[in-house]
Amino acid sequence: MKAATFLKKNSFVLGLLLAIVVSDLLISWWNPMVSTRRFYKNDFTKTLYHHSWSHSGPVFFGNSSVTGAYIEEKSDAHLIEMGLSYGKLTDLKGILERNLYQVQDELVIGIDVHTMLDALETDPTYPWFKPWYQPYVYTYRDYFRDSGEEFARNLAKGSLAYEPRWIDKELYPGRKDDEFLKTKWADYDKRFGSMTLKDFKDNLAALQWMIRYANEHKLSVRVIWMPWNKGYADPPYVASLKQEVNNQLKAADIPVLDLMHTYDPRYFHDLVHLNREEGAPLFTKEVDTWLKSLGKPSKS
Repeated sequence: MKAATFLKKNSFVLGLLLAIVVSDLLISWWNPMVSTRRFYKNDFTKTLYHHSWSHSGPVFFGNSSVTGAYIEEKSDAHLIEMGLSYGKLTDLKGILERNLYQVQDELVIGIDVHTMLDALETDPTYPWFKPWYQPYVYTYRDYFRDSGEEFARNLAKGSLAYEPRWIDKELYPGRKDDEFLKTKWADYDKRFGSMTLKDFKDNLAALQWMIRYANEHKLSVRVIWMPWNKGYADPPYVASLKQEVNNQLKAADIPVLDLMHTYDPRYFHDLVHLNREEGAPLFTKEVDTWLKSLGKPSKS
């Protein structure tokens, strides 16, 4: 009796709540952040798009330094280039924990001077950041607002047209001048120069998690220290970070290729990205040669 009275008294509110929940479930199923070009696309979605929406394969994971350096279509290794803007090892952990992608046989991880910075800003639209309980529309509210405002402007002009959002990843042609590079180095130093190993604890933990995951799933893991423009000093934290990471990798018997100081400045677009014309082809060829020397991953 009391339950019936409660339902009758609050029927409007409960009906409205049910409508909101059902609407959000339907929008989540539609998933416009992925399914329509009306909405911004992050680098994870771009990776899937350019691989016919496949969610499995051997992977070369890292941040934008991997995107810029590894030319997938020119590589004999046939790795899926999964460089993510602001990508960190914690992101890779998030992808695998949520089963958003199934890495098969081989996982190559590119680590540059920013890949393990816990405090590095990121792209909030990556799906592993969305709590399961948070409404879809609320999570991506800024992007719904942007698309809605565009729709309203065009509708006022009598058109339903829209500007398709960019679906290609950023590449790095040419070379920046010294003035730009000096400014960029100073910016990096101001933001990250005082950091110590405690500022990498989440990503160091993610590395250990990855090692366990690889063992459990029989993945062959290889790690590459990504190139840094040696015309400029390393960030102060690099030496201690490399030592700690390399100790963990050595203990796990994971092959490492250190290309951090291999390339002359002329092969760089800036401090952390190889240029597409000269640096990236050189890097891709060197990675292919190294991976081939290790032999094919075991599929046992």
